[in-house]
Amino acid sequence: MADLLNKIIYTYKDVFEGQRDPRVDDWFMMSSPFPSLITCLTYVFIVKVAGPYYMKNRPPVNMRNILVAYNAFQVIFSAWIFYELGMGGWFTTYSYRCQPVDYSNSPQGIRMANAAWWYYFSKFTEFFDTFFFILRKKFEHVSTLHVIHHGCMPMSVWFGVKFTPGGHSTFFGLLNSLVHIVMYLYYMLAAMGPEYHRYIWWKKYLTNLQMVQFVLIFSHAFQLGFTECEYPRAFMWWIGGHAFMFFALFSDFYIKAYFKKSKQKESSKANGHANGFLTNEAKYANGNCNGVTNGFTNSISNICFLNNGITNSLSDKANQQINNDLNNSPYIYNHKKIA
Repeated sequence: MADLLNKIIYTYKDVFEGQRDPRVDDWFMMSSPFPSLITCLTYVFIVKVAGPYYMKNRPPVNMRNILVAYNAFQVIFSAWIFYELGMGGWFTTYSYRCQPVDYSNSPQGIRMANAAWWYYFSKFTEFFDTFFFILRKKFEHVSTLHVIHHGCMPMSVWFGVKFTPGGHSTFFGLLNSLVHIVMYLYYMLAAMGPEYHRYIWWKKYLTNLQMVQFVLIFSHAFQLGFTECEYPRAFMWWIGGHAFMFFALFSDFYIKAYFKKSKQKESSKANGHANGFLTNEAKYANGNCNGVTNGFTNSISNICFLNNGITNSLSDKANQQINNDLNNSPYIYNHKKIA
């Protein structure tokens, strides 16, 4: 047992002291993997246990302005990282076929390492995607895919910055930053209100874009298996393996979210909305009938039954008023328009 423990300690020191890039030793959270690991585990605990428990008996928080500002920040931040990774090598001297790491203290080498660290740091800022879901009680969005994706990324990128802050695998950060510019732009427009929904008709193509991203990343990584290149093979497998895993997870999500949902919708229409299944149109813009939010909650007072026409224990006069409100609501119109 003592020999095994000594071997583990020796291997740890050999890897984390002998193979590291000393340029990043003093950078924030780069001296050891444990701060990043603890932060990621804390994130999982908050979004799966503590957060839902805290919000259980509390109303959703109205965060429209905060969401617009946050997503605008992420668009700008991602664009800056994309630019820095590009100017650090990918737009200038880097080869897309084989690019060793520049471990020197040259301006370009330091710029690329610095850009890689900021990309790593950005993965922590993305935790707020999930925190905002929790505060808004959008628990259905905190899926296993979402938590795995956000919870794994900081740890995954930490190893890249610690050992290879530059070179071939930083293509992953370049492409991912570009995708995040588009993604957070969509989130920003969605948060700005129904009047902007006409501009985000391309929502479902975001998943396609992410899957194309993963194909490009693992193809770019695994090409090193067929060429001579002075780049660590371990990181070829590390980056390529992660990209392949996320491709599989996002593909599964896409099939469930679009193909199966489309079949359910057609089946529901054919059966007269049987068993209480509501189409997207019936949910009218995320109101979900708990007082028909964002439109006329004060007049309806949390009494809303959707069952082949909005009625059940409401007077004829009240029913007429509700129907008028529904017909005149811009939320209903806009939602149907973009559905």
